Amino acid sequence: MQAILKKSDAAEPFTFAFLNGDGKSVLRSENYKAKSSATNGIESVKKHCVDDARYELKEAKNGKLFFNLKSSNGQVVATSAMFDSAADRDACIAELKSDGPGADLDDQT
Repeated sequence: MQAILKKSDAAEPFTFAFLNGDGKSVLRSENYKAKSSATNGIESVKKHCVDDARYELKEAKNGKLFFNLKSSNGQVVATSAMFDSAADRDACIAELKSDGPGADLDDQT
């Protein structure tokens, strides 16, 4: 698993994503003003992804399933991709719990 840190031309330019071994995005952050805040978000994902209590399972209006990963203060750190089934969502969570803590950082800023 890999954590990708990116910068855009947006007002809050820093974002990150966690990619699985196939290079597919499994988690994506919101935008941050400061690089250090985005880096802290990555570390929060690595720390909290092993804890079942940090996962908020959700369903979108279109019926697709996803999850939010929350920090210890209850703030959403990152949101998953959309899934067609609970089995696919749960498999993604299992992969994140297994491989997320050791994710390599690719700083593309």
